Amino acid sequence: MEIKELERVEYAGVFGKVSQLGHEQVVFCYDEATGLKAIIAIHNTVLGPALGGTRMWNYANEHEALTDVLRLSRGMTYKASISGLNLGGGKAVIIGDAKTMKTEAFLRRFGKFVNSLNGKYITAEDVNMKTADMEYISMETKHVTGLSEARGGGGDPSPVTAYGVYLGMKATTKKVFGSDNLEGKKIAVQGVGQVGMYLVEHLVKENAKVFITDIHEEKVKALAQKFGVTGVGQDEIYDLDVDIYAPCALGATLNDATIPRLKCRVIAGAANNQLKDEVKNGYQLIDRGIAYAPDFLINAGGLINVYNEFLGNYNRKNVFEQAEKIYDTCLNILHLAEREKITSQEAAIKLSEKRIEEVGRIRISR
Repeated sequence: MEIKELERVEYAGVFGKVSQLGHEQVVFCYDEATGLKAIIAIHNTVLGPALGGTRMWNYANEHEALTDVLRLSRGMTYKASISGLNLGGGKAVIIGDAKTMKTEAFLRRFGKFVNSLNGKYITAEDVNMKTADMEYISMETKHVTGLSEARGGGGDPSPVTAYGVYLGMKATTKKVFGSDNLEGKKIAVQGVGQVGMYLVEHLVKENAKVFITDIHEEKVKALAQKFGVTGVGQDEIYDLDVDIYAPCALGATLNDATIPRLKCRVIAGAANNQLKDEVKNGYQLIDRGIAYAPDFLINAGGLINVYNEFLGNYNRKNVFEQAEKIYDTCLNILHLAEREKITSQEAAIKLSEKRIEEVGRIRISR
């Protein structure tokens, strides 16, 4: 599928959306007793079983949820491939209010749906889903990662995700400024959940000047006081005169409305699907002289973490060592994009699809 087709997914019918992004399977899950409504999307399993987190969100409607899970699962395919992992891409979304709807029965019922796929999809935590939730899900299926360290799992993957984003930011900074030193750099972090918080900690240690925003104002105030950073309004973040913008909340914050407002030279953040239109918005960034670190590459630390848990014999030190490869991969992609006069997103997808194609040929050869 050509990337330019992605923007049409939002308007297609159900099978149109699935076919345009090249998914293998989409499962709609409903349980009247618990109120569970979920969608599991399996994009590609050429490299291995589809591993991707479950996100719970109060979507405006089912079509919005479907579009999100399809885009997220596609991103997981590329994330696993470019990180050299033997995994396919999958994702799940649960529709509803995480604060009021999550119960043991609710989560265990979702676990049964995951189990029905017989290992083709392996779940993990994502937005509004925590390690404790994975433990309830694991009561009904073994196809789950992101368990607590007490249960033999890798625990919270957020520190590893944040570390990879930090390294991707440094690599992109080196490409643009000639040095990866972040001291004195003005950095705007949009979204200070678990990953954003750990990223801010890295940046403060390197003496960067950090600005933060979040939908939860109390969190902004608390972290501003804790780390000595500056809190700003949610909309104000786009107009700041900064060197680096780090989107660490939900996707599509790079769009026709926001890109003209940006004054940064580098974009490197943890959010998935940051570009609303991968082609048009990607080239808009080039036209404005802004270097973009592909999101599915630099936020791959969490996937690296749960992949090691999935393999068994989890070792936190080894996980961080694997995440360090993100720095060199990011630089290579930025150089490739420059040589071929394409966006960094296109360059990253090109490398991801090349590996999938090559491994796919090996597996069907006789």
